[in-house]
Amino acid sequence: MGVTLAYDTWGEGPHTLLALHGFTGSGASFGHLHPLLGRSVRVVAVDLPGHGRTPLPEKTGRDGFLETVDAVVQLARELGGQVDLLGYSQGARLALGAAVRAPECFGRLIMESGSPGLHRRQERSERREADAKLVDFIRTKGVDAFVDRWEALPLFDGLRRLPDPEQSALRERRKACTREGLAGALETLGLGVQPDYWPALHRQRLPTLLLTGDQDVKFTTLARRMAAELPVVWRHAFAGVTHAPHLEAPEAYVREVLSFLQTPWYEAPQFESAILAREATHS
Repeated sequence: MGVTLAYDTWGEGPHTLLALHGFTGSGASFGHLHPLLGRSVRVVAVDLPGHGRTPLPEKTGRDGFLETVDAVVQLARELGGQVDLLGYSQGARLALGAAVRAPECFGRLIMESGSPGLHRRQERSERREADAKLVDFIRTKGVDAFVDRWEALPLFDGLRRLPDPEQSALRERRKACTREGLAGALETLGLGVQPDYWPALHRQRLPTLLLTGDQDVKFTTLARRMAAELPVVWRHAFAGVTHAPHLEAPEAYVREVLSFLQTPWYEAPQFESAILAREATHS
């Protein structure tokens, strides 16, 4: 039967935005955006497998990743199709997979700090080995010890500048994850088991917005590479921000998202092969 995704809905705007969180998160990860987005967008905030109320997929490895992609597509169909799709980090990778799998189900795609995958077999093998070590750490040391290690990564330097109440709330959300949920999510949804979507980018016709923090050099570079491959793409890098713009710069983040969603778009055959890129002045 496959996995069924739990979700919450908020907002009453004309756009339905299916939102996929990152690793150690949940649908609640976007809740702080409600006052900024709620009047313009109806958000369907998903708990991804191993997080919140959604169980792990029945399958493991790459098959589990694809099972989750199919679950995202199925939810979009249940919502009536042509929904807009937003994903952050792990969620961005799944969002891209869903857009490649069934583009007819989606209107627009927003990828925040996302990756199309690893192109070389050796890179995927090395990443699976690294993730396997993290899985062992989670299962032997527990969630609290893992969260301490996870939050210390340079990738999240920007989050350490958040006000104390926001940092505490984020930490509590992460610690609400279970040992088996996080371990299973790494085994099933990790970058090492994700299909390589680089070859599919030039066929992706959905209008796409790529968002990163300009202090996150790795993912901003990836976004530049993706923008060179995608036919219909905009890109924005937030000044002074690292890996999580939706948390580090929520007001600016929402302005970019709404500007993208509310800009009229129509498909014209003469533009099918064009590469459209909007560069931020501070990128």
